[in-house]
Amino acid sequence: MIECLIMNKNRLISFLAALCLFLSAIEYAIPKPLPFLRLGLANLPILISLYLLTPKETLFLSVLKILGQGFISGTFFSYIFVFSAGGSLASSIAMIAVFYLFKKGKYISNIGLSLAGALANNAVQLLLSYFILFGENTKYIAPVLLISACITGCALGIFTNLFIEKSIWFKKVKNEIA
Repeated sequence: MIECLIMNKNRLISFLAALCLFLSAIEYAIPKPLPFLRLGLANLPILISLYLLTPKETLFLSVLKILGQGFISGTFFSYIFVFSAGGSLASSIAMIAVFYLFKKGKYISNIGLSLAGALANNAVQLLLSYFILFGENTKYIAPVLLISACITGCALGIFTNLFIEKSIWFKKVKNEIA
């Protein structure tokens, strides 16, 4: 029984990682008004994983997402990868921390979790931007990044709430793992 559960978790992590990469590829195909603005679609599986995986497994999923995105986008050996990796790790850690701080999502919706992740992502990217690229000029891009984080974080949180509420797949997997 335990081996079956471990195998199911391994398959689930693999599936969620593949979903991260699929959503990331879709996101790269969507035109952006500014090159650094992203919707954060690939964070949907990370949000879902909070309910299905342990914090360690969710962090592992996040690392798989980061590495996969680096290869898909062709930025693996560039400063862009550093920004993406830093932001994604900060986002995952923030979502995990908020999720467990509020009793495994009992007292916070996915909108709050997604907002925490989006704001953590952009805060780290702004810090990296300050130290690596723009210095003092980072203050000019900060409002745009933080406002976009609030908009995209809310949108992704709303979608995640609807998905978790209506998805037969999610309910089945959650019951199987419990």
